[in-house]
Amino acid sequence: MSVLRWILTAIIFIVLLFVSLQNAQPVTVTVLTFYTWQAPLVFVILIAFAAGVALGLLSAAFKVARLKRQMTRMRREQRPHPATPLPHGATPGTAPASGPGFEPPTGGA
Repeated sequence: MSVLRWILTAIIFIVLLFVSLQNAQPVTVTVLTFYTWQAPLVFVILIAFAAGVALGLLSAAFKVARLKRQMTRMRREQRPHPATPLPHGATPGTAPASGPGFEPPTGGA
């Protein structure tokens, strides 16, 4: 499978190389009537492709960062919360009339 992948990659590279060599004529790029630039067509296409890849990677990086923040928040919500501490000096069963046998009376007859 690896050999087939290399062969396919080489074929695509050679085809794109021939296409780029045939499209080497200069073109004029005008940016909002302020700036005019002349370059070979293949170079302009390469710059446009690189800019598209860069914008795609940038948007993917923002999405990954957002998902990481969301995962951190969800993990924090799933973590067991520590028991709330009792007021200062309050240990269960040490206050007057708080041990076994001192339960409040029930409403029964």
